[in-house]
Amino acid sequence: MSVVSARELALDFAERIKTLGAISVSRFFGGAGLVVAGVQFGFVMKGSLYLRVNDKTRPNFEALGAAPFTYAGRTDKVTVATYYEAPCDVVDDPDELGRWANEAHCAALAARQRSRSAKRG
Repeated sequence: MSVVSARELALDFAERIKTLGAISVSRFFGGAGLVVAGVQFGFVMKGSLYLRVNDKTRPNFEALGAAPFTYAGRTDKVTVATYYEAPCDVVDDPDELGRWANEAHCAALAARQRSRSAKRG
């Protein structure tokens, strides 16, 4: 059995997500980021796809039992509530994967706009 790298898995997801157009894959800590037009909307880490969420989309993830990304910090577990693991039912369905990826990209764009507005104001 071969081990698939985060980059290889991210490239596979990028190929399967046709709704967003050209998706680039970049290094992202110990995994691989998924980026469209300079905006990261997801990443692959430890064999799982994580997508950007917001208050509107988070309940969809939670309804399917998805959890936020976590990692071990120096003293405690750190939870990154802005990225949730994509549910298996979504990952296995190309149309759903495309729809959820599109929503993740919209969430990432909105977060970027809020960040830029906050810096100006």
